[in-house]
Amino acid sequence: MSRMLLSAGRYIQGPGAVGEIGIHAKRLGNSALLIGGKTALALCGKAIEESLAAEGISSRRELFQGVSSRIEINRLVAAGGESRADFVIALGGGSALDAGKAVAFELKAPVIVVPTTVASDAPCSALSVIYSEDGVFESYLFLPRNPDCVLVDTAVVAQSPARFLVAGMGDALATVWESGTCARSGKPNPLTEGGQQTLATLALARLCYDTLRESGFQAKLAVERGVVTPAVEAIVEANILLSGLSSENGGHAGAHSIHNGLTTLPATRNKQHGEKVAFGVLAQLVLEGRSAAEILEVQEFCCQVGLPICLAELDLPQPSRAEIRQVAEAAVAEGETIHATWFPVTAALVEAAIWTADALGSNYRNATEKQRLTT
Repeated sequence: MSRMLLSAGRYIQGPGAVGEIGIHAKRLGNSALLIGGKTALALCGKAIEESLAAEGISSRRELFQGVSSRIEINRLVAAGGESRADFVIALGGGSALDAGKAVAFELKAPVIVVPTTVASDAPCSALSVIYSEDGVFESYLFLPRNPDCVLVDTAVVAQSPARFLVAGMGDALATVWESGTCARSGKPNPLTEGGQQTLATLALARLCYDTLRESGFQAKLAVERGVVTPAVEAIVEANILLSGLSSENGGHAGAHSIHNGLTTLPATRNKQHGEKVAFGVLAQLVLEGRSAAEILEVQEFCCQVGLPICLAELDLPQPSRAEIRQVAEAAVAEGETIHATWFPVTAALVEAAIWTADALGSNYRNATEKQRLTT
């Protein structure tokens, strides 16, 4: 199979970028369906509508109800059909963006993605994650193409809680490990229709990881104060563009499947996607027999920026054996990306990896706390 690289049509990033959206939208049509959550629309809905109007583009707002479910997507598709929208603008966090991309697919229309948080690498991907009405993972919707445009206003991102930026780092953290697994196994990537990784994909994954380690902590501190710095710009690009491209083209593996398994436990529902993925990375490293030095490096990064490294930090202080077995069985369900690993994966192996990653994380936390108290 040939090598392949997929990407969004355009990527725009910088403070005040939402005011430029009309310039990029006018090539897509004359009528937009603007989908966003209440907070996202309050932050920049007016600026988007004014920029569109300046280019002679009409728009209709639709409030996203919070979960990228089949019911919500169908409701939004109906709204787009009624307004005869030429294209969709998906505005907000990861779930709103997933819903907006799915709506554009159903309408056979282009889509502009405008993230107001950078909590995942969803903006650039040709993928929508579908959940039940209760927020439990159901399926992936593989889309025929990536978004036509991704536009990120870093001034808006800096006004969002720093937790979202950190969660995006957790999602991006998985990229180098999962794409490395897929490269080693050589198994087909469904997102690229079986295409093999390019050198660019591997380089982007490594650049993403290095950028997280170099700029992650400083960017978190800056966003906690609501300001944009070069470190913030670097992490926004790492969370969205670098992670999005390398994940899309490199493939997913264990970390995201373990995340999906964790969503079956109601106790984890208040945790961000990237927070659960970060723990999934540690469990994947254990599952694959990675070195103690590699596991320690990831633990240190997670602790520095505030990502979970043990089950207690996912609101699972004393999970039962049955609960973790449930997570493991969901993680190895047919079609899950954990099977991209170069060896056969069973629920028993995943269960053991989760317990071990939890023990390592708890031990690390206890050791660092003792060191803090004695210095």
